[in-house]
Amino acid sequence: MAGQKVLGEAAAGSRSWFATLLSYSSRCRVKMLLSLGLSIMSVGAGFVPFYAVYRIMALGIKGELTWSVATPWLCLSAGAYVASKLLFGASTLLSHISAYTILEILRRDFISKLMRASLGTVQGKSIGAVKNVFLDRIEGIEVPLAHVIPELTGSLLLVVGLAAWLVAIDWRIAIAALACVPLGLLVFAPSLKEYNARYAAYMAESNHVNSVIVEYIEGIQVVKAFNQATDSYEKYADAVRSFKEYTMDWFKSTWVGMNLMASIMPTTLLGVLPTGLALYLIGELTPDALAMCVILALAIVDPIMRFTAFVNEMKSMEYAVADTREFLDLPELAEPSSRARVVGSSVSFDDVRFAYEAGEEVIHGVSLEVPEGSFTALVGPSGSGKSTLARLIARHWDVCSGSVSIGGVDVRAMPLGQLSELVSFVSQDNYLFDTTIRDNIRLGKPGATDEEVIAAARAASCDEFVLRLPKGYDTPVGEAGGELSGGERQRISIARAILKDAPIVLLDEATAFTDPENEDKIQRSISRLSAGKTLVVIAHRLSTITAADNIAVIDGGRVVAQGKHDELLAQCPLYARMWRAHIGARAWAAGTGSKGGGIDD
Repeated sequence: MAGQKVLGEAAAGSRSWFATLLSYSSRCRVKMLLSLGLSIMSVGAGFVPFYAVYRIMALGIKGELTWSVATPWLCLSAGAYVASKLLFGASTLLSHISAYTILEILRRDFISKLMRASLGTVQGKSIGAVKNVFLDRIEGIEVPLAHVIPELTGSLLLVVGLAAWLVAIDWRIAIAALACVPLGLLVFAPSLKEYNARYAAYMAESNHVNSVIVEYIEGIQVVKAFNQATDSYEKYADAVRSFKEYTMDWFKSTWVGMNLMASIMPTTLLGVLPTGLALYLIGELTPDALAMCVILALAIVDPIMRFTAFVNEMKSMEYAVADTREFLDLPELAEPSSRARVVGSSVSFDDVRFAYEAGEEVIHGVSLEVPEGSFTALVGPSGSGKSTLARLIARHWDVCSGSVSIGGVDVRAMPLGQLSELVSFVSQDNYLFDTTIRDNIRLGKPGATDEEVIAAARAASCDEFVLRLPKGYDTPVGEAGGELSGGERQRISIARAILKDAPIVLLDEATAFTDPENEDKIQRSISRLSAGKTLVVIAHRLSTITAADNIAVIDGGRVVAQGKHDELLAQCPLYARMWRAHIGARAWAAGTGSKGGGIDD
């Protein structure tokens, strides 16, 4: 992509935030240059009415002003004014197209980075932070970026042009006209000293209130279920109140300086008028030149004030680009460009060590063989490393040392796309997109026909509930599948994996928290999914893996024992305790008539 080439340079800090932003403009550089040119032409056309007024005043002072003489100047002035507005409009249009093009590239690179970074790195970022950058921060770049070229450039050129014109008339008039500018900036200077620190604190408060809002909305169901609405609302209200108070305190601290500056800056006329009259009275300034100086002095104020307004917007862009770069600079999973030659679908762990954070190793020298077509279960206490080992097969993270291989090839030595073709991962919380059941299943194989989709759905026992729905397979599932039950969502996820037909299936026990009716259907679906495949199951209910070819008992990030069910009952005290706890829980559930069935061992 257009922006990818600059990521390394940006990460190295060799570019300013503005240069980084412009480096994403390769697709619209011509439009941006044209926008700049049109803006300059607009400013040039804007000077014509001033000159026309000057000539008309000169004719009036000389007593030579008539309609026939004034009309050409009036027409020229009107034409130039219209041309100036049209040129400015065209410049703004092109700058907006350029701004949205840059936003498109940023968002494409943002998503591309999330796809190429390790899943663990991405999941380390909160949903609120991702949403805030992807939607709000990047979108916030558009307004100032779209207006920087036509308006900021135009304002600067207009100030320079007007000042040059005043110098051409009389340099003393120019000094009088611009004398109030440094005075106004001097008054505002104390506020600028703390501006960077204040703005950084403002952005921190803004990020905090955004994260609290996202947390409150996402957790509203839990908040209501446990009657914590008052406490939760208090946290939300405190965050909003803190943000408001900080913002108001900052604004109040700058009100005096800002109002003084706003009062001083427009007083160019107070310097020009007495200076001009003095020069006129001593015969060094003509009446028409004096009138022109007054007009130019009034015209120079507005572009200066607009330029000061851009300071805040430019700072907003700086933070938006910095926040975006934090994601764009995430380390990517290295991958080769050519496909690897994989033989079979066996999985091998060879002295694997892994840490989520440097110095905090959670997997310690694991070696484990999963033969092609076998059924291997990973069991152990909560937090023992079962899920981590399974996710290392799918390369959600890279190992710190050792290797994970599929078909004799290290997963790091094959493209991510090829690895994805080899592995299906089915967990308890597979995500459904806010589209139809048919499209959600088709994600497993985007080019699949409707017949293939329906066949996969039948194999996953989806037919019985889909056909009851008014629109069948064209029924929208709602946001995150919210229109369906948990068991129905799970069966759709399994149908998606069946359609994908990968030779290796990683299964994070899909029936751990389902009711008995759905459990039976999901178990049958899983049997169809895993037929003839290399199956690795993260087991929560030990009764579901007693027939496994090999059961690896994980504890503290190590394989402490492995073998068949009966062997482990006799030889592994940890497995025996887990089995007794599991059987006891099932007996208790049966005796109480509970449908909750099961504990996470």
